[in-house]
Amino acid sequence: MRIENEGEDVSAPPKHLVFAYYVTGHGFGHATRVVEVARHLILAGHDVHLVSAAPDFVYTTEIQSPRLHIRKVLLDCGAVQADALTVDRLASLEKYHETAVVPRNSILKTEVEWLNSIKADLVVSDVVPVACRAAADAGIRCVCVTNFSWDFIYADYVLAAGHHHRSIVWQIAEDYSHSEFLIRLPGYCPMPAFRDVIDVPLVVRRLHRSRKEVRKELGIEDDVKLLILNFGGQPSGLKLTEDHLPPGWKCLVCGASDKDELPPGFIKLARDAYTPDLIAASDCMLGKIGYGTASEALAYKLPFVFVRRDYFNEEPFLRHLLEFYQCGVEMIRRDLLTGHWKPYIDRAMSLKPCYAGGVNGGEVAARILQDAAVGKYYVSDKLSGARRLRDAIVLGYQLQRMPGRDPDLCVPEWYANAQNEMGRRSGSPKLGADGALENSDSLYTESFEILHGDLRDLHDTKSFLNSLADLAKDFEKDVKHHTREYKAATAFFNWEEEIFVARAPGRLDVMGGIADYSGSLVLQMPIKEACHVALQKNHPNKHKLWKHAQARQQDKGQGPTPVLQIVSFGAELSNRGPTFDMDLSDFMEGDKPISYEKAQQYFSRDPSQKWAAYVAGTILVLMTELGVRFENSISMLVSSAVPEGKGVSSSASVEVASMSAVAAAHGLDISPRDLALLCQKVENRVVGAPCGVMDQMASACGEANKLLAMVCQPAEVLGLVEIPNHIRFWGIDSGIRHSVGGADYGSVRVGAFMGREMIKSSASDTLSHSQSINDVANSSDDTNGSELIGTEANLEYLCNLTPHRYEAAYANVLPESIDGETFLERHGNHNDPVTVIDSKSSYAVRAAARHPIYENFRVKAFKALLTSAPSDDQLTALGELIYQCHYSYNACGLGSDGTDRIVELVQQMQHSRSSGLEDPALYGAKITGGGSGGTVCVIGRNSMRSSQEILEIQQRYKKATGYMPFLFEGSSPGAGMFGYLKVRRRPSLK
Repeated sequence: MRIENEGEDVSAPPKHLVFAYYVTGHGFGHATRVVEVARHLILAGHDVHLVSAAPDFVYTTEIQSPRLHIRKVLLDCGAVQADALTVDRLASLEKYHETAVVPRNSILKTEVEWLNSIKADLVVSDVVPVACRAAADAGIRCVCVTNFSWDFIYADYVLAAGHHHRSIVWQIAEDYSHSEFLIRLPGYCPMPAFRDVIDVPLVVRRLHRSRKEVRKELGIEDDVKLLILNFGGQPSGLKLTEDHLPPGWKCLVCGASDKDELPPGFIKLARDAYTPDLIAASDCMLGKIGYGTASEALAYKLPFVFVRRDYFNEEPFLRHLLEFYQCGVEMIRRDLLTGHWKPYIDRAMSLKPCYAGGVNGGEVAARILQDAAVGKYYVSDKLSGARRLRDAIVLGYQLQRMPGRDPDLCVPEWYANAQNEMGRRSGSPKLGADGALENSDSLYTESFEILHGDLRDLHDTKSFLNSLADLAKDFEKDVKHHTREYKAATAFFNWEEEIFVARAPGRLDVMGGIADYSGSLVLQMPIKEACHVALQKNHPNKHKLWKHAQARQQDKGQGPTPVLQIVSFGAELSNRGPTFDMDLSDFMEGDKPISYEKAQQYFSRDPSQKWAAYVAGTILVLMTELGVRFENSISMLVSSAVPEGKGVSSSASVEVASMSAVAAAHGLDISPRDLALLCQKVENRVVGAPCGVMDQMASACGEANKLLAMVCQPAEVLGLVEIPNHIRFWGIDSGIRHSVGGADYGSVRVGAFMGREMIKSSASDTLSHSQSINDVANSSDDTNGSELIGTEANLEYLCNLTPHRYEAAYANVLPESIDGETFLERHGNHNDPVTVIDSKSSYAVRAAARHPIYENFRVKAFKALLTSAPSDDQLTALGELIYQCHYSYNACGLGSDGTDRIVELVQQMQHSRSSGLEDPALYGAKITGGGSGGTVCVIGRNSMRSSQEILEIQQRYKKATGYMPFLFEGSSPGAGMFGYLKVRRRPSLK
């Protein structure tokens, strides 16, 4: 339901009403919009009790009435910010746990008593979860007013925290499900706990003074341009200098502390300054996106230069709203910090903000709340709390990062449309209007001639070339795009010059998984989904620079120098910066490349652009390891169909495709194996993720419909294993996001390396003891035993220890767990170059060390079985090995509820069939990759019945969880087999 502008004020109902209005403790933005709603309720003669931790002046500046009652209580904490732009995800969860989870019972008791004491007619929440539950316990109706909900925001934080605090998201969603309905504000996120929604216009605070009056009071001349620096009332933390501002500009600074001394041109505003008047009197705003800043910029048609806040998922939706109405320009954090503001302000001033929607949302919301308090908008029980909670599970966990490829997922139409506009993801043939297949060859063959390479009839590569052709045509026709990634991609290629295209697939981990870093044999299958990178190099004089990059070079007082520019398609959906640029000289320190440690720091400065380390890091690694120097500028367009967070090596595919494109364009002859090892350095040393090498090897060296067999010591390819015709592998995504950089994976890796050092230490002690005995009795048997123990004392890879030797000599030596401090005291170091032991943490050792020893044996047996005669016994044995691998992951602490559920569904399907007359179609399933969620690998017969059972498992999983799993099936060639394409636009189209 949508309620648009209505002219009449809120008219008083037959009786006086009491509203209990709960305001979240996150920033001032919620409090400022609550002011506008509360003001209209009070004007209608009602009492409003605000429950808030915000300073009183936020409310009393606008409302002076005895009907306003302020109760200072903090019932949630929002997002904990280290500074104006940086959210600490783990600290946010810990703070919420401390604020709202631990004292939950006492909070509910206190709130129920208070609500009854004030005789509240309606509870309103913006958007405090526990308020909804307290209202339900008190028998009072509750309505929420917001543009986002905390289950959606915190779901992303849980992914970073591993298993810890996961119950927080469930509890918040359940609390919200007690709300009668949601009054939804523009720029909204998916809010799955609310099934009944009423949309209202923007809630915007009214103006008190005119633009002319404000500027006169501030002493700002008419010919002076005015910038307002607004980070939501927080100190910006910037070291401001006079040259940050363009000539003829002055800047109003919100939230500056009393101790801050500002340079000339900057004006410090009082803490309680009324910002709507100041915003309307300004010519441009610079700050972070929040509901208050975005709504007031739109309402007063003020160009807004914004900088992303990392890890706050409200932003993409507000950002899209700003950009759609030509009101927003994004500034990269580096340029904010260095004072490189001019090109962004110039760009903002060229915009023509065009928002013409309603701005009386406060009045409309107040009228709805009043009606709700007297019984209007009553919601029936047809949608139970359990049904709403199921939807919360669906979207609260999944929709935040979902690529939106599955038509069965119940995604709100507006969100699906946004994704279609912002990301070209299709790699499959499409049906035309007449029902026939569209000719996917027509567009790119008309636009480009292929000078080198073979498409290998890959539909996704044809689709990617079609996307390039679209961009070229849009550039030629000067088509205007709303999204930044398309604006940037359309303009940064020189379409008359050659473009190099590389492709690298993701991979399905059939066997081996996390044992790769312990030297195991692994079996990996390249999947159908892949990453494409288009690259063009140009002399700096001919390179098309984005305006801010051009201004940066001019500020340095130097001529054109080599620049790297990257556009990432689909970045907007993950709240990443869609573009990245840097001077390639930033990678040099004198005549040598910078260290990997400095590179990590360089890319970590702006979390919204940290993704660029996977792409740009390939250049630094080539400079460092091979001595390559880059004299030309480079433009790279990255488009990946490998879903993130599903354990199918999305990061490796980006690295391999990027380095392949760089190598092709610069004439570097690098073997697929060597390229994979170099890409592992990108992930380990530049990105800082402690992965093994199997992901990059599979992406670089794999072949379609074959398993790459490799011993990870460090990367010895044994060959390609044909998948027998009667066997098939599938990947089923659990919907639980996996991260190689997550705490669980890293701690298990540390535990494995600790175990190796303990085994070596025990073997050394045994060897010393046996040698002293041998000095007395010189036995050849003892000598042979000493040689074996001597080998184990110098164990380089855990997987070189056989299971029987582990059980015989070391199983009882390893502790279940050990704290970092004790290990460091006893052993000094664990000798893993890519992880660090935290002295205060405890690490599981026995399970982490045992897993790779047994996994190596299982993979060898699996490989041997694949070449045996086809039989039901063969499939049963292969499935059993896969099952054993899965439960060994769980023993390490790398399992998840979602992956366990899929494995159980496969077992149910297998055993229900085998108990009857038919042989099973599915035989085994296991968690893959780094574990802790992600994708499950399933093995079965290559038959129609097995495919039907896979689809049935999808439906059962959806019925149980609300999430329709993404299905990986099919294979494609690795980057080495694909090679590269060199294309050039046809002269007739120039």
